[in-house]
Amino acid sequence: MANRFIRLAAVATLATLALAGCSATNSGSGSSAGSASCKPSGGKVTLDFTTWVPGMDKVVELWNKKNPNIQVKVQTGPNGNSGTYQNFFNELKAGNAPDIGQVEYDSLPAFRVQDGLENIASCAGVSKAKSEFSSGLWNQVTFGESDSVYAVPQDSGPMALYYRKDLFDKAGLTVPTTWEEYAADAVKIKALGGQITNFPKGDVNWFAGLVSQAGGQWFSTTGGKWTVNLTSEQSTKVANYWQDLISKDLVSTIPGFTDQWNNAYDTGADWTWVSAVWGANTISSGAPTTTGKWAVAPMPQWKAGGNTSGAWGGSSSVVFKGSKHPAEASKFILWLNTSTEALTALNKEANLYPASTAGDKLPALTAGVEFYGNQPIYKEFSEAGKVISPFTWGPTMTQTYNDVSDGFGSALSGNGTLLDALKNGQDKTIAALKAQSIPVK
Repeated sequence: MANRFIRLAAVATLATLALAGCSATNSGSGSSAGSASCKPSGGKVTLDFTTWVPGMDKVVELWNKKNPNIQVKVQTGPNGNSGTYQNFFNELKAGNAPDIGQVEYDSLPAFRVQDGLENIASCAGVSKAKSEFSSGLWNQVTFGESDSVYAVPQDSGPMALYYRKDLFDKAGLTVPTTWEEYAADAVKIKALGGQITNFPKGDVNWFAGLVSQAGGQWFSTTGGKWTVNLTSEQSTKVANYWQDLISKDLVSTIPGFTDQWNNAYDTGADWTWVSAVWGANTISSGAPTTTGKWAVAPMPQWKAGGNTSGAWGGSSSVVFKGSKHPAEASKFILWLNTSTEALTALNKEANLYPASTAGDKLPALTAGVEFYGNQPIYKEFSEAGKVISPFTWGPTMTQTYNDVSDGFGSALSGNGTLLDALKNGQDKTIAALKAQSIPVK
């Protein structure tokens, strides 16, 4: 089951990748080159931990009760792109960052390039934890470097298709298995007064998951230089596909995760959502009157008989540069993300889908889910996690997301197209990389 979860490609952040001014961390006794000194601190230690996961304080209480000499103080803030990442960067610059933070996989390169992460490879148990995760997820936190570990994977985001089984059954429609069938169903559903789904302008990382499933890449590195290609053949195919649905008014364009968006799913105005595993809780909380009416199926495929998926989201636990207690911080994040006790609590309190393969054994992830007609939906996501296409993240993803999102917004209002937005986002991303002295082809 080592390949149970995301198989994302390593982000090849090479030593030559514009790390000018990024000095290696002090190496203490027994530490590998460039890694943090992992000599345990003397006496009682208090670690600061910033996250956006609700219920994390309850999970940390379990640790604190059993580890009186390593206490963890939790601070909860907005999700990464909503402000927490900028706070992290400001705190790193000021030299007062928390010991531990939550960082999504697509944002790890930005922190690496800014030299904001401790290399905890030499801390007790960290390198051995490789066996606890899929090779793809481990590459996400090592950047493909054999002697480095910059984070411990926490949760993952394999994608599948949520659909209103009751409405499909009533309309005599079978769940679409290809994107061609999905588009054909969109026409039929519109004729019945609904829309097949929503295209959210702000969720560019969702769109990236679709590009990944199609086999596309937005970033790559060779010889220490980045290539940016938001308009590859595969990316263009995905953009043109959704542009056609938008132009024909076959999908809604409500801002995602709003009351209006929730209501569209609660009332049956929107019938499906291609989303990640964490979306199960989003639907059940946002559309409470639809209990028992939803089901989960694999993502539609570009070719009949295909079997690939994408990923949306997923995050890791990092030890920030400058922490005075990397040994203790590493010990805590290993417990948080690999122990059955912590994984069970994270699933119960925060509905997290664990990155660790130990999550396979959690009862909550093998049983039927009442909201989804007692379908064991997490088995679907387990299978999806095995067939995720590799995808490389760039070092300026927040900026890339913002620029593409602005373009998507214009396209939804009739000014330009989704492909135009990708072209503009590509140009601005290249400019941003050059502005940071990051080599670009």
